[in-house]
Amino acid sequence: MLNRIQLIGRLTRDPELRYVSNGHPMAQFTLAVDRDFKNAAGDREADFIKCVAWRKLAEQVGQYCARGRLVAVEGRLQSRAYEASDGARRRVTEVVGDRVWFLDSRRAEGEAVPEAVPEAVPEGAAEAAPADGQPEVIEDAEASPEEANRSEEWNRGHS
Repeated sequence: MLNRIQLIGRLTRDPELRYVSNGHPMAQFTLAVDRDFKNAAGDREADFIKCVAWRKLAEQVGQYCARGRLVAVEGRLQSRAYEASDGARRRVTEVVGDRVWFLDSRRAEGEAVPEAVPEAVPEGAAEAAPADGQPEVIEDAEASPEEANRSEEWNRGHS
């Protein structure tokens, strides 16, 4: 089965970086993705898609991404349920990103662009210096903690 998502859009606000109870970093952010067509009034509408990144990728997204930044996210679609603080059961559908490309230059925003992404870039990730016109790419080489737990449970039940 195939579950791959590729999105290009702008961050609606700065990513929210936090550390979950087991110490793993998690970044949550929302992308505004323009639709390919215009509505009856001639305006382009956008979809607002929730995204999440884990571990090193989460730290990098928290460090290098900001509101308005154009990024591409590749990952998988995930639906999950949780209990809110008011006791209500809620469902959320989000993209769990395992790659992020920075598609615009922070130099245009008046910020300095690093020569290369520091040591935090996972081994094997495609790197390109921002000055060469290529997007910066960050990959998450490890599965999310949720995915690792699910894989362990599945392996126990199917051994």
